[in-house]
Amino acid sequence: MTQHTPLRAHAVMEDMSAAAVREPVPEHLKTMRMDRVFWSHFAPNLGLGGWVTGALLASMGLDFKTGVAAVILGNLIGALPVALAAAIGPVTGLTQMEASRRALGQMGLRLPAFLNWIYCVGWDAVNNVPAATALIALLLAGGIHAPFWAALGVLAGVQMLASIYGHHVVQTLQKYLGAFLLVAFAFIGIVFALRGQAPLGSHHPVSVSTFLLAVGVLVSFNLSWASYSSDYTRYLPASANPKKVVLLALAGLLASAIPFQILGLISAGSVADASPTAVIASLLHTLGPLGTFALAAIALSSITGNSFNDNTASYSLISAGVHVPRVAAAILTATLGYVLAVAGAGRYTTLYTDYLMVTMYWIAPWIGIVLADWYCTDHAPRPTPVGWTRGASIFAITTALTVGLFSTSSLYTGPIARWLGGADIGYYVGFFVAAGCYAAGMPRRTSS
Repeated sequence: MTQHTPLRAHAVMEDMSAAAVREPVPEHLKTMRMDRVFWSHFAPNLGLGGWVTGALLASMGLDFKTGVAAVILGNLIGALPVALAAAIGPVTGLTQMEASRRALGQMGLRLPAFLNWIYCVGWDAVNNVPAATALIALLLAGGIHAPFWAALGVLAGVQMLASIYGHHVVQTLQKYLGAFLLVAFAFIGIVFALRGQAPLGSHHPVSVSTFLLAVGVLVSFNLSWASYSSDYTRYLPASANPKKVVLLALAGLLASAIPFQILGLISAGSVADASPTAVIASLLHTLGPLGTFALAAIALSSITGNSFNDNTASYSLISAGVHVPRVAAAILTATLGYVLAVAGAGRYTTLYTDYLMVTMYWIAPWIGIVLADWYCTDHAPRPTPVGWTRGASIFAITTALTVGLFSTSSLYTGPIARWLGGADIGYYVGFFVAAGCYAAGMPRRTSS
């Protein structure tokens, strides 16, 4: 007998108990349709952060052609591990963090789960700053003056409510609001590309270190979803085709991130700097009467991303060993994200780039270990190690070394990164070293 009462398959609210996060989804509740895999990986990328990331490439010193190459390469590298992780959810029925206990153990799981909770809180703030800025401008166009904290509070409240309801409401938002945002931003992007000051013909030399740093930022943009992916595929039946799951997840990530970031790169000639205020001002100037439509789309875009963040954060806090109901974890996450957004709104660009770069150092080795454990062994259920495993030690050591030696940010630059002229290869080193060390110590498969 399970420790929680499973909800009916048609229930709107997900089970609120902590036990429901730690246990597999019961098979009779695994009724999710396959198309949701695409939408759950597509919609969260449709926020102003992607546009700002594209515009940021120009300020980093890339021309248009080199910027497009960096966008395509960085997103391919970053999205592939996320898509591969998506296939773990249907078989295990577990969240992404709980699925990693196979390799890390129940005690070893707590460190990455806690880091992921902090990470989600930060992304909550990152996504809400431009959305609240857009909402303020939208209200002002209607003659309503709203302070930043109030506009932010409205958005945070809606996102928190969605995360309290949990997986099913979050998935519905991704599909229907995501479809609206797809049409809205495609229209905005086309108009902007036609009317804006697109630097399509610009060309100048770009150093290898600058290119690698830009690719690192773009890798981190999609790789950041690696700790979320199975959260939104675990309600698929265990018999779901894993190749189809991987391809749909990959298509969702690339179809949103690549065009959006290229549009941001195109807009770089029309914005004063890579900040939400400058991008929004440029959109309003270029779009003219259609500017209010753009503002509404930007404000709504934070709901898709942050309902994801708040919901996954509530799972992660419970996986970190904090025994609270899921609803309490969701409220705490949204509240802290709100406070962080209010505190850091005036330093958005610096905080955004540092956050993308620094927080990725733990995700790369963690997902490397998780994927090595999943794809180098059979998928038969096995007892979860209770304590701290060899995989947990590899994760902790690799993370510390990559941060100490390879990281590049305004906060800290490691000695190897300085030697490489600021190029950031820490993600790649962390991923392959952790995965290789873990796979090397795994028992050999025996032939039947």
